[in-house]
Amino acid sequence: MAPTNANTLNGSKGFSPAKKTLPEVDTEATNGNGTNGYSYETLQETANFLLSRTSIRPCIGVICGSGMGSLAENIDDPVCIPYEEIPNFPISTVEGHHGRLVFGWLNGIPVVAMQGRFHYYEGYPLWKCCLPVRVMKLIGVKTLIATNAAGGLNPNYKIGDIMIVKDHINMMGFAGNNPLHGPNDERFGPRFPPMNKAYNHKYRSIAKELAKELNIENMVREGVYTCLGGPNFETVAELNMLKMVGVDAVGMSTVHEVIIARHCDMKVFALSLITNECVTSYDKDDEANHEEVLDVGRMRQDILRKYVSKLVAKFAEIENYP
Repeated sequence: MAPTNANTLNGSKGFSPAKKTLPEVDTEATNGNGTNGYSYETLQETANFLLSRTSIRPCIGVICGSGMGSLAENIDDPVCIPYEEIPNFPISTVEGHHGRLVFGWLNGIPVVAMQGRFHYYEGYPLWKCCLPVRVMKLIGVKTLIATNAAGGLNPNYKIGDIMIVKDHINMMGFAGNNPLHGPNDERFGPRFPPMNKAYNHKYRSIAKELAKELNIENMVREGVYTCLGGPNFETVAELNMLKMVGVDAVGMSTVHEVIIARHCDMKVFALSLITNECVTSYDKDDEANHEEVLDVGRMRQDILRKYVSKLVAKFAEIENYP
């Protein structure tokens, strides 16, 4: 087992894997039929392992974006399980992603949070980036809240704004790179899942009303997100093209996770923290960097923790979750 670093979360000691300088990323696996991707039975084994480690049965899952691992710090009675201990799980290799699942209670609602996600640019295929979402489904999660750090392409957006995602443009899918590529297992979902209602309208309405209650409506937006493969930030020409087709914020995650969540009939809410303004002019000397992503995450962590915590309670109330 790789060395671990001790961390404390809300009074509970957990362990997260130490980052390797040059992590080895396992990008291939077969489901027994010679095709990439883990089988339903394999992921059920992973789910059973997690259920054996805790008595908590989460109904809402939260994916913490870059620099937003603190979203899990409001979780009461946390049970922290490092990714490296979970059968078939990848390992998060990016700074700002702790690399563990946190089970516990948020506003009295049983939840599981991913402190660290997996990205295509780390060397993982999209189906593996989304593996935890299917595992969440198998342990009982019905609603997914996905968060991310994104560049603001809409000129009206400011650094530190929070964008409620109303839709996405799947640029990687246009190139034929889709997490559902390959044989379909009907136990997960249908061969051709619809995406016109990917982001739950009721959840989005609740989020906008809550922003008013918390007096943060001046920093909460609603817009269209797109995911690019990364890891490089975008060129001026690429950003101007995306702006022309209606994109408001640009990142390197979330879209494929949402596709998998909707495929297995989970309800979805997503938000982007705008961590930088996209450079759409050749006359500017500004350059995007990962450090500012983490800095803005820290700047907004208190607001985001409160916002997401209250969203969990409101979503659970309308869904009649325990």
